[in-house]
Parts: sequence; structure tokens; C-alpha cells
Amino acid sequence: MKILFQYIIFPGFLFTAIVGMIASWIDRKVTARVQWRVGPPILQPLYDFIKLLGKEIIIPKGASRGTFLLSPVFGMSAIVIVSTMLWLVILSPENSFTGDLIVILYLLVIPSIAVIIGAFASKNPLASLGASREMKLILAYELPFILIVFIPVIKAGYTIKLGELLAFQAKNGVFLNHPSCIIAFIVAIMCMQAKLTLVPFDMPEAETEIMGGAYIEYSGAPLGIYKLTRMMMLFVVPMFLVIMYMGGIIFEGWHILWGILKYVLLLVIIVLIRNTSPRVRIDQAMRFFWRPMTILAVVGVCLAYLGL
Repeated sequence: MKILFQYIIFPGFLFTAIVGMIASWIDRKVTARVQWRVGPPILQPLYDFIKLLGKEIIIPKGASRGTFLLSPVFGMSAIVIVSTMLWLVILSPENSFTGDLIVILYLLVIPSIAVIIGAFASKNPLASLGASREMKLILAYELPFILIVFIPVIKAGYTIKLGELLAFQAKNGVFLNHPSCIIAFIVAIMCMQAKLTLVPFDMPEAETEIMGGAYIEYSGAPLGIYKLTRMMMLFVVPMFLVIMYMGGIIFEGWHILWGILKYVLLLVIIVLIRNTSPRVRIDQAMRFFWRPMTILAVVGVCLAYLGL
């Protein structure tokens, strides 16, 4: 019963969905103000999700029905598991298990893979184009992302337990106090933007080019699940970086507020990048991550090995 509560209510699905919707509303509200618009009410993400749940589900002719419908569920399930694991570690670092960092890295890729599988299952040419862009984007940012994730691992004595990474920071200070981790954090922010497929790395869905790309054939509840997954990732991925580089959240007095501000800072950075950058082409994104970002990540790893 306790496990079901953790995965369904807190810190699992319901909690992650609510905070994700709030983060999505902040993103949309700030974007609207930048564009001299009023922006949506705070409950608009919830209204949008409920509206999609009530819409008809249309399955394209010739599509692989089971794969097409189950892909959104697999993507959302993965991000719920990641959120649950992260918050259980934040609440009780001693309950972390060996290799949980590796598990989270794998699970964070599944939402993107689910989009790819669902798009190809729809048999739509524009969806297939969006899926191919998503694949190339994953191949571009995953290498530097994995490299910079293991810089804190090196600094903490080669532990791959999130609980021990948090304990190390609680004892020795956050990893952002070190030059190697500052470099890693910069690369992580760019990888986070790509993992969230937000401008300038939103080419897989690019409405003005391929009319929604991977999502073009989705409607009703499956589309709502995809949208909700993206909202949840807007909360989960920054929180992962807060744990890895900024010491997580300590539930003691003013430390709670400071922990929330860490996440808000990353959310502000996401929104600023989204509203000040043009969309790049997929080949430009691949060159960006394979060249400067990977080089920076390798430099960060070398500095970490040198103790810096």
C-alpha cells in the first residue's frame, strides 16, 4: 500500500503532474508577458489536459494500433518512476541503492524513445521526419550529458548512489564550488534544454515546419498524456540537476525555501533561453553538442580527475 501511494500520489504521479502543470503555466505566462500578452490563467494547463481527455481518439489508417496507443503511456510511466526515485532520495538519502544514478539516466531517455516509436507507428511521413529529428537529437546530447553527470561521481569518490552524492555535498559543500562542475553545469543546462525539446532545440515538433512532427497524428487522451509528460519533465529534469550539482533540497527551516529557489533558478534559465533564441536546424544542433559541448564535457572530466 505504501509503495502504491508513493508512485501514484506522492512523490509519484499526482505530485509530479501538479508541479509540472504549475511549471508549465509559469513558462507560458512569462513567455506571454515577454510578447506583450496577458497569458493563460494558472489552471489553463489542467483545463487543456482535461479537454484532451474528452476528445475523440483517432487512429491513422495503417498505423500499428497497440504501439501507437501505448507509447505515450510508457513515456509517462518512465518519468513518474524517475520523479519518485529522486524525491525518495531527497527525503531519505540513506534509502538510495547502488546504481540508482544509472537507472535514472536510462529512464530519462525513455520519454524521447516513446515519442520516436509512437511517431513511426503512426506511418505519417511528417511524424517520421519528427521522429528522425528526435533520434538525431538524442544521439547529439546524450554523450555530453552522460559525461557531465559523471563529473560529480568522480568528485564524490566514484559513487553512483544519489544518496551518497547528496551526503557528500551536505558534508563538503555543493559541487558547483568546483571549476569542473561549473563547466559541467553549463553543459547540463544546454542538454536539459534539448532533452525537454524546447527552443532552440524544438525541431522534432516544429509546428511551423512539420506541423507538430512526431505528434501530428495524435489526438485525445494519447496526446494529452504526451503533453502531460512534457510538463512533468519540466519539473523532473531540473530537479535532477539540482540534486547532482546543487545539493538537492534540505527539509530544515530556511533550507526548504533555498531548495525551491534552486529549482526556480533553473526554470527561469529554461524560460530565458526559450524566449531569446531562434530554433536551430538539426544539423546545427548535432554539431553544437558533438563539438563545443562534448569538448567542454571532456575538459570538465579531466579537471575532475585532477581534483579541480
